[in-house]
Amino acid sequence: MNNNKLLVVEDDLGLQSQIKWCFENYEVFLADDRESALEQVKKHQPAVVTLDLGLPPHEDDPTEGLATLEQILDIDPAVKVIVVTGQDDRENAVKAIGLGAYDFYAKPFEPEIISLIVNRAFRLQELENDNQRLQQGEVHEPFDGVIACSPQMQSVCKAVEKIAPSDATILLLGESGTGKELCARALHSLGRNKSGNFVAINCAAIPETLLESELFGYEKGAFTGANRQTVGKIEYAEGGTLFLDEMGDLPMVLQAKLLRFLQERVIERVGGHASIPVNVRVVCATHQNLRAKIEQGEFREDLFYRISEIPLEIPPLRDREGDIIVLARFFFGKFNQDHGRKLRGFTKDALSTMDSYSWPGNVRELQNRIKRAVIMSDGKQISATDLELDKTATKAMNFNLREIREKAERQAILRALTNVNGKVAPAAELLGVSRPTLYDLIKKLKIAV
Repeated sequence: MNNNKLLVVEDDLGLQSQIKWCFENYEVFLADDRESALEQVKKHQPAVVTLDLGLPPHEDDPTEGLATLEQILDIDPAVKVIVVTGQDDRENAVKAIGLGAYDFYAKPFEPEIISLIVNRAFRLQELENDNQRLQQGEVHEPFDGVIACSPQMQSVCKAVEKIAPSDATILLLGESGTGKELCARALHSLGRNKSGNFVAINCAAIPETLLESELFGYEKGAFTGANRQTVGKIEYAEGGTLFLDEMGDLPMVLQAKLLRFLQERVIERVGGHASIPVNVRVVCATHQNLRAKIEQGEFREDLFYRISEIPLEIPPLRDREGDIIVLARFFFGKFNQDHGRKLRGFTKDALSTMDSYSWPGNVRELQNRIKRAVIMSDGKQISATDLELDKTATKAMNFNLREIREKAERQAILRALTNVNGKVAPAAELLGVSRPTLYDLIKKLKIAV
C-alpha cells in the first residue's frame, strides 16, 4: 500500500485546522514545534510534510524551521517536505530547497494552491514507491525495466501486449537508447515462447567474419580453430525468442541466409549440410532508415518485408511527456542506494534543465549522466552542473519552428508509410491528407519511397 500520511508542522492552531480540513482524504498528523515534529516523523513515517519555517521559540527567525527540515531529512531522506514561508521570504525558500525540501509555499493560506502542491508530492512519492517495488522484485511485470507515464509509451506498451501472443516477426524502430531491447524482452515475456530462452545478438557489435558462425553455429573442422561442433544463437533460441538488434548493419551476404531461415525456419551450420529445423520467435530492431538503405542497395527489400510483418516505433525520450523526470527520479533512487550516498534529490534548476534538454542519447544518456552525478556530486542535491547540462541544454534546444515542423512531418509520414508497407494512398488516408499533398510532402522532405 502507498503511504497516505501527511504531517502538518505549524504553531498557529487556526492554520493547523484549516490545513487539516483541506486534506481529509489523507491521514493527517499535527506538530507545533521541532521536538514534536521529529517525534511524529519517527513514529508515523509520513510521505509528505508541510513545514512552517517560523517555529517557536523564534517565530520570526527561520533558523528553527531550517534545522527541523535538516533533521527530518536525516531521519527519512525520501520524505517530501513542503516548506511554508512568508510572502516576501524567497531567500529562505531557496535556502530550504537547497537543503533538500521538495517545494515551498508562500503565505497567505490558499487551499487550492497548497492542495495542488501537496497532491503532486503524494503522486510523486507513490510513483517512486511503485518503482522501488518493481526494482526489488516485489511486483512481477512483463515490462520489467520500462519506467514510463507518458501517453506515448503507454501506447507502445498496449501495442506490445496486443501483438505479443502472435507469431508475427516484429521490427522495433527507434533511436539508440530508447529501450528497444526492453520492449523485445516484454514481447518474449508475454508471448507463447516465454518458457524458452531470450537470446539477443547485436549485429553491429560482431565482426562480419564471425557473425555467420555466431548466428548459425559451425561444425567441427569448418575453419581453423573449429575444434568442436558449436550451436549458434538461432539454434540456442529454440522454443524461445531471438532478438536481432541493429539489423541495419547486417552484411548483404548474411541477409540472404537470414531470409532463407525466416522463410523456411531451417538453418545450416557453417561447414555442415544438414538442414536443422528451428522453432523460434524473431524480433528485430534498428535505429536506421531501412527504406533509405534499400534505395542505396545496402538492404534487401524482401528481407525488410519479412522482418517487418508488424513494425513498432519506440519514441525518443524528448517526445515522451513527463517521462524524463519520472525516469530521472527512478535512476537517482537506484544509484543513490547502490553507491551508499545520502543525496536529497535534484535542485529545481536540475529538474528544469533536464526537462528542456533534448536527450540525443535518450534513456541511456539520462541513466549515465545521473549515475555519474550521484557518484561525483559534492552537494546535498544533484544540480544541473553535476549533470553537466548547464551549458549543453541551451545548445541542444531548437526554437526554429520550420525545422521542428519538418521533423514532425517527416516522422509522421515515415510512421504511416511503415504501417502500410510503403503504399502512398493508404498512408495519405492515415495522415488525413490527399494523395497529391502527400506526394508533395515526400518530395519536399526528400523521403525515399
